[in-house]
Amino acid sequence: MAANAAPAPVQRESAPASAADVKGLLSAPVSADSSVKISFDRPAVSSVAAPVIEQPKPVAAAPAAAPAAAPKAAAAPSVQVQAAPAAAPAAAPAGGRNAIMLSAAYSQLGITQDCTAMVEKALGAAGKPVGDIGPRAFLGLGIVVAAPQPGDMVVQSGHVGIYAGNGQVISGGMNGANQTIVHPLSWLTATGGVTFVRA
Repeated sequence: MAANAAPAPVQRESAPASAADVKGLLSAPVSADSSVKISFDRPAVSSVAAPVIEQPKPVAAAPAAAPAAAPKAAAAPSVQVQAAPAAAPAAAPAGGRNAIMLSAAYSQLGITQDCTAMVEKALGAAGKPVGDIGPRAFLGLGIVVAAPQPGDMVVQSGHVGIYAGNGQVISGGMNGANQTIVHPLSWLTATGGVTFVRA
């Protein structure tokens, strides 16, 4: 026999694994603790009032400095002081119907509903009740605006929401569970154009 040759196969007296009896090995029953409770009731949803938006205070311009008399003796480099540029104007606050619609939209966060139901409830809270309508029908419920303000409707083919400001939208029927959530406007613009409508 060669030095590195394998010895003959060993005969085993045990049964093959496919014929092994495992029924006697499993003895632990499956159970749950008695304190576990399963409930299919809808959880209570608490709402938070929308933030109050105050009118921004106007920025006063810096008073002009009186020119000082400079001596004519030496020709020194002159330094000119300019007033700081005025701050960019703040976005106009939502008022009237827009503020009510935005507050009503915030109060619906977490509620399971489609997008049109959420906006219909917001319009109803603002004194403009509408029936059960489709998303595109919201175009006829106000004026189309180019620069949205908080509380404006964001209408897209197949979807409608409420603009919350700072590039955020409140929408129903989102995240696969039809929840009302706050999300970036880019979620809508990534799938098509949007139109802003002020009720």
